[in-house]
Amino acid sequence: MEDYLKIMTNTSIIINRIAFLLDQENISTRIKDHVESARLGGFGIPQNDIELYVHKADFERAQEIIDKTDIAVDQ
Repeated sequence: MEDYLKIMTNTSIIINRIAFLLDQENISTRIKDHVESARLGGFGIPQNDIELYVHKADFERAQEIIDKTDIAVDQ
């Protein structure tokens, strides 16, 4: 994932919505779900520990799209 930059960390609902919006603009995303990994490992973790990554070349464009959304995001 060295070609990708983390653009935000939030809950599954927010991350999946933002990923959908970026996909609509042909921006490739990767999601790292620490919550599901922790659940499968048998331990707990905060529900807002899901990371969204975008390709380095798309980072600025993706940030502009996120800033234009009406979704409350904690970056």
